[in-house]
Amino acid sequence: MSAHAAERDGRTTVVVITHNRRAELLRTLRLLRELPERPPVIVTDNASTDGTADAVRRDFPEVRLLTPGRNMGAVGRNLAVRRVRTPYVAFCDDDSWWEPGSLRRAADILDERPRLAAVTARIVVEPAGTEDPVVRELRESPLTGPDWLPGPPLGSFLAAATVLRAGAFRGAGGFHPGLWLGGEEELLATDLQRQGWWLSYAEDLTVHHAASELRDSTDRRILGLRNTLWFTWLRRPLLPALRRTAHLMATVPRDAASARAFAHAAAGLPWVLRQRDPVPPELEHRLTTLQHARRDSPARRYVG
Repeated sequence: MSAHAAERDGRTTVVVITHNRRAELLRTLRLLRELPERPPVIVTDNASTDGTADAVRRDFPEVRLLTPGRNMGAVGRNLAVRRVRTPYVAFCDDDSWWEPGSLRRAADILDERPRLAAVTARIVVEPAGTEDPVVRELRESPLTGPDWLPGPPLGSFLAAATVLRAGAFRGAGGFHPGLWLGGEEELLATDLQRQGWWLSYAEDLTVHHAASELRDSTDRRILGLRNTLWFTWLRRPLLPALRRTAHLMATVPRDAASARAFAHAAAGLPWVLRQRDPVPPELEHRLTTLQHARRDSPARRYVG
């Protein structure tokens, strides 16, 4: 390792949200502690009942631990970012971790590009060491952007694989509390772009992900589909929103999980319509382009 690589880098804070995954979180914190950048770490414990908070206090006293007392979902990240004092924030799940050197490189990329709000890394699935299927979608993004971007421009991002400009995150309002968790990034990404920010993929950044065995894939599918519908109704103009809704109704599995997702989405219509604010035509064109490109993506199937 070079002397430069071994130096602490104080530009990025890592934010982790967790709920009842003590063993996995402790593994992630150990790996983050070993990073050459030595980033400050903030953990929001979303009301775990498995002793997570006590274990973090005991084994990782250098970590700032937030215990809001309830499961805030993705909004637990907002709580942590309010306490971030570095210019950049790297999100990380309790079952993922950043590769040594990637946080330094991400900070360099953001330092050099003041209109870039977020940079998303390549995701490697562990223990197999294979690329996540979503990486191909990021690498082959159909969007166009300025030449100064470090890689393909993106229309959204994956929170657990992204370093963001903390000020841009706060300026766009962070993650919307109504969505809670599950595809919550799309709304924030759209609002960032609406403010003139760019998002990009960077091939030379890497995050490792060992999917938790405690994950409820059916519950995540329900939340993801519900939030896709809510995002569609919040930000898409009327005709594209109707077409997108109809497409989802025709293509998602016809099962109890899908029915629950649509029922939950319909129940939220009053607040969604109150907050509805469709994007301008230029941004809608980008959303339509992405929607068409994702139709055959193996990473975008509402199954499980």
